[in-house]
Amino acid sequence: MAWLLLIVAGLLEIGWAVGLKYTDGFTRPGPTAAVVAVMAVSLACLGLAVRTLPVGTAYAVWTGIGTVGTVLLGIYLFDEPSDAVRLAFIAMIVAGIVGLKLVTP
Repeated sequence: MAWLLLIVAGLLEIGWAVGLKYTDGFTRPGPTAAVVAVMAVSLACLGLAVRTLPVGTAYAVWTGIGTVGTVLLGIYLFDEPSDAVRLAFIAMIVAGIVGLKLVTP
């Protein structure tokens, strides 16, 4: 259950990180409220996950999921660069997340 909560927290982190772009510097109330709400739920899920999982592992996986997802959506939604070197580094983050999952009970 902790891993499922952690994955949900990571996916929500992607949502609020990408959502920041739509707040227009926190000048748009609707998107800003949505970002704050999603941020709160993401942190709540992370907090529940660290009851069982090691905090270092949980935090690394949470930020890793958020980073990878945000970069990929940035490429897709905002036409950010997607050169081979950038994608190789993203693959290393994914390998790190998988590795942490494999070594954590």
